[in-house]
Amino acid sequence: MKKASLERIRTSRDHLSGLGEIKYRALFGGYSLSVDNTVFAMVAEGELYLRACEEAATYFDNKPPAMLSVHKRGRPVALQYYHVDDSLWRDRRRLLLLSREALRNAQQEKQHRRAAVRLKDLPNLSLRIEMLLQEVGVEDVNTLYHLGARVCWMRLRAEHQFIGINILYALEGAINGVHVAALPADRRRELQEWWLAQQHDHPGSQPTG
Repeated sequence: MKKASLERIRTSRDHLSGLGEIKYRALFGGYSLSVDNTVFAMVAEGELYLRACEEAATYFDNKPPAMLSVHKRGRPVALQYYHVDDSLWRDRRRLLLLSREALRNAQQEKQHRRAAVRLKDLPNLSLRIEMLLQEVGVEDVNTLYHLGARVCWMRLRAEHQFIGINILYALEGAINGVHVAALPADRRRELQEWWLAQQHDHPGSQPTG
């Protein structure tokens, strides 16, 4: 069945290439499909399921929808994903349209969730760092994600000379949802090299905090 699912993933990526680069990973005994880290579909037992959204619900209202069911702790749990049947596979235009709407809906929900989370709630960030970020125009999580760790660090450093490399690591970890100690070594090395270049271009104090 794994072979059938991987083949379905390959077909899905081919049919839905207009959405962007589609990545997959194991999830709930099947595979999630995502674009820019936003999941819009699942593949299970060789079948594709689209994330529920208003447009998909309207389409599937005309036929009894088969929803994705997974087992959690030995119990079947229905997920809000609609099965893509043979007729929809044949209608590639409609399949792409529904997939695009599923992705757009998932992206909007993701943005809403981020808006509800304060900066201080992210890994590595305290109330003090939240206040410093807000002082330099980084007022919410979405802005932090959009600007990235380097730009946010440069804004902080322009106002506060005590801002050092550990804050850069903390911002990068917060954006990726991991503790600073869990940053991959290669990413930490890239940030360190960039930080050292900043010290060379803007000589002055060498803060460590």
